[in-house]
Amino acid sequence: MKFGADHLPDDPVLLKQMLLLAHGKVAQLQEQVALLRHKLFSPKSERSPEDTDSPQLAMFNEAEELIEALSAAPAEAEAEEIVAPVKRRGKRKPLPANLPRVEIVHELPEHELTCECGCRKQAIGEETSEQLEIIPMQVRVIRHIRKTYACKACETSPITADKPAQLIEKSLASPSVLAMLLTTKYADGIPLYRFEKMLSRHGVDIPRQTLARWVIQSGEQLQPLLNLLRDKLLEYPVLYCDETRLQVLHEPGRDPTAQSWMWVQSGGPPDKPVILFDYTTSRAQEVSLRLLDGYRGYLMTDDYAGYNAVAAQEGIERLGCWAHARRKFVEAQKVQPKGKTGRADMALNLINRLYGIERDLKDACDTERLVARQQRSQPLLDQLKAWLDKTQPQVAGQTALGRAVNYLASNWRKLVRYVEGGHLPIDNNRAENAIRPFVIGRKNWLFSDTPKGATASAQIYSLIEAAKANGQEPYAWLRHILERLPTAQNVEDYEALLPWNCSPASAPAS
Repeated sequence: MKFGADHLPDDPVLLKQMLLLAHGKVAQLQEQVALLRHKLFSPKSERSPEDTDSPQLAMFNEAEELIEALSAAPAEAEAEEIVAPVKRRGKRKPLPANLPRVEIVHELPEHELTCECGCRKQAIGEETSEQLEIIPMQVRVIRHIRKTYACKACETSPITADKPAQLIEKSLASPSVLAMLLTTKYADGIPLYRFEKMLSRHGVDIPRQTLARWVIQSGEQLQPLLNLLRDKLLEYPVLYCDETRLQVLHEPGRDPTAQSWMWVQSGGPPDKPVILFDYTTSRAQEVSLRLLDGYRGYLMTDDYAGYNAVAAQEGIERLGCWAHARRKFVEAQKVQPKGKTGRADMALNLINRLYGIERDLKDACDTERLVARQQRSQPLLDQLKAWLDKTQPQVAGQTALGRAVNYLASNWRKLVRYVEGGHLPIDNNRAENAIRPFVIGRKNWLFSDTPKGATASAQIYSLIEAAKANGQEPYAWLRHILERLPTAQNVEDYEALLPWNCSPASAPAS
């Protein structure tokens, strides 16, 4: 669009509209530049590898940076006015009591046991200190020797003793190897080619293609446990959902650069939390309808329209995420003039007070939380709604503040529903926290090669994150269930392997 003198309209109304449009576009671009500058140059509360020019360099310099930060603290304290007390070094936490102990007794040498008076010194006490020891990974071979028997008195056919059923028949992989493989990849984010190198350092050459096949086969064998976890997830009347991108290189009929999706659902009773991942090629609403088929209760999501069809079903109530609403006002706050309080600050003040109430009620029961929300949170919501009704007509929709205000207005009915029950969440952080390990792991392995691999990733992530949520150590629990899965015959056998039914003490030591 040109705005030269030769192109200006004669109609003053049209001219005014054009000028307002141009002014709004300029303001929008200025906000985008301000947000970009803030993201690039403003200090961050936490430092992560992606915040540096070289993630690898930051990893290698981590120890040096920590030492420099500690040594620089006294000098900075002398040069600047002290505005807060320096936190003293806390007492060292004791090592876990469940770790095995090896006692090494230190005694005086024989020539020091004789006192100057000629008598022999006697032990009258002892001092105890502890050190942590780590034994490197031990690799060994288990030989299964099956004896064959025959009767010498007749011609009966010989018989060979059976060996225990294996999760993957005719495979080199024992349950301990599979548990270590799955834990390193999906709990620690180590790609298969690095695990291949770890084995090669011990003289064991197993190509990553074989490791990938073991992962896929393990996921298939673990599907009965995932089915039971989904049943438990859908039984509880509060469910969280989120999704993130995933690239799969060799999907039939699709370009390697096409985006696929990993969906996460989190929920279940407080004492039996469930986290499930599902891989799909689409983000359409048909996926959410399939994943949540049969569910009835409260559904917590962001405002993505892909959940609208699910929420329209009878028996499902949609909740809105206050964390998403708050982030938009934080963005609007960043582009305000420095040193001035604006409308974004007013909204953030009320939202932060709502979160302050939730922090106070962290340890309260559902009944107490419901009463407190009705008495303390509802008046703040009423105040925020009055501010919203007054502010929305006064702000332009294309500005950062306008986007925040419009988001709040369009999602208001879903956002305020959490005060209906003490068991209802204020935001979708539980799902976002559940999906974070997958996002972190994706930075290491970047993509999945095939749909089968992506499906296996979803299966194993589900089991590992559910185990962690229930207080299980992933390797010990995986080894425990992988040893017992081949002999499981019925639903009761599989239910005994679920993370809330399996005692950590029953899992074998690594």
